Amino acid sequence: METEKRRNELLGLLRKASEPITGTELARNFNVSRQVIVQDIALLRASGEQIFASPQGYLVPSMPDEAWVRSVVACRHTREEILNELGIVVDLGGRVLDVIVEHPVYGELRGNLMVGSRRDLNLFLESLNKSEANPLLALTGGIHLHTLEAHDQKVMQEIIVNLDKAGYLVK
Repeated sequence: METEKRRNELLGLLRKASEPITGTELARNFNVSRQVIVQDIALLRASGEQIFASPQGYLVPSMPDEAWVRSVVACRHTREEILNELGIVVDLGGRVLDVIVEHPVYGELRGNLMVGSRRDLNLFLESLNKSEANPLLALTGGIHLHTLEAHDQKVMQEIIVNLDKAGYLVK
């Protein structure tokens, strides 16, 4: 398959997908190596395409449903509390889109999480533990931001209240 045709089909596949697709799955689908997919994604991004890489795979963000509400919250906790913090959000029907920290040298660092279920959360934690990498909160003494999404303002408020009760919100 021609390179340009593969990239167009790859982009089309990502746009249609309702769930993230791993690089390995994409490589298998196009009968190329995972590294070729990584290069294709990089070139598509360089051409202006919005493609997110999350622990669950690649995805093209869909336009948020107008009924959904977004909020950015400041949090502080330890690595061991990630499961509980993110669990509060997904158990109440919300999604954690990202984690953001302010690095003294690099400025804002953002990691796309796209965690919207217990399954997503478990996959994220499994990936974090398997890689032995430190979460971004390790760079800032536990302080970080999350962009949260919920079906409506009532659900968002319930999420924020519960994060506060658990002691995770920075005021």
